Amino acid sequence: MKTQEITTTNLADFGYRERCILANILDKWNSYGLPEGFNDDEVVPMLNKESGYVFLTNADYQCAMMNGSKLEIWHVCPNCGYEGFEEDCQLNDDGCNECKEGE
Repeated sequence: MKTQEITTTNLADFGYRERCILANILDKWNSYGLPEGFNDDEVVPMLNKESGYVFLTNADYQCAMMNGSKLEIWHVCPNCGYEGFEEDCQLNDDGCNECKEGE
């Protein structure tokens, strides 16, 4: 039995909406560059087919996506798995703001 992948880099799998989001991401990259701290090695667009999120990913599995009108890094806490943009997922040496609240 073949399992269906949740994410894809195949642009043929992107619908009209997803291609528009990708065009916006690429426009921000052209105008302002990649977010600070985002490695530019092997950058590819990706679509999560379950959530509809469109983002850039790289060789380090970092994720950059639109946060309002800005292209920003999407963070994942290595301790608890909490996800979000910097204001939501404030990573530090001990994890993130969610880890601290759970103590």
